[in-house]
Amino acid sequence: MSDGSPFPYVDPATIQTGLHYLDLAGIFAFSLSGALTAIRRQFDIFGVLVLGSVTAVGGGSIRDTLTGNTPPLFLKDETYLWVALGGALLAFAFGERLARFERTLSLFDTIGLALFAASGALLGVRLGLGLLGVTFVGMLSGVGGGVIRDLLAAQVPEVMYRNDQLYATAAALGGITVYFIHPYFPDLQTQLLAAAVVALARWLSRRGWVRLPVRRLPESEKAEL
Repeated sequence: MSDGSPFPYVDPATIQTGLHYLDLAGIFAFSLSGALTAIRRQFDIFGVLVLGSVTAVGGGSIRDTLTGNTPPLFLKDETYLWVALGGALLAFAFGERLARFERTLSLFDTIGLALFAASGALLGVRLGLGLLGVTFVGMLSGVGGGVIRDLLAAQVPEVMYRNDQLYATAAALGGITVYFIHPYFPDLQTQLLAAAVVALARWLSRRGWVRLPVRRLPESEKAEL
């Protein structure tokens, strides 16, 4: 069956299943990211579970609240919480091995950021939001969990100072991508392509090839602030 689209026909139920599993993958990745941060800060197992779970569902909760989808999805479908707890337990059990790899935390964080930014923006498109609305919802969906994680771990959120590594900007680029390509691609492909854009932006910035400008004050003016 074909409707003239260059893409083969995919049953809507299959697409929804694919989107659901992408959401769960984002939950799992963010859970590992939050739990590894907790382990590095020497939290006990309860703290690891809490930080892992809050990091995992934080961005989605912000997204659902902004779009009027209450209670948040993770309360309607506890699969999300079970996956978050499972990821945190896995990190607690094998955190020593995972922490040996310098880029492990950043990798999980990037996967979560990419998938949630894309899924949040996709929801914004479905609600009929404009370019700025879709971008904003996507960005907050992506960075929300990481911001909550950093605040609970007594760290300055990365989005506030890491000009050498695109974070919120990468999430915003994912939202913009969703807005412009959604009319031409099915939802599943749209989310995957937008997530790839987010991951690519993060990778380019980590390589030092892309960064945001920073306004630097003279030392005398800094001292007055």
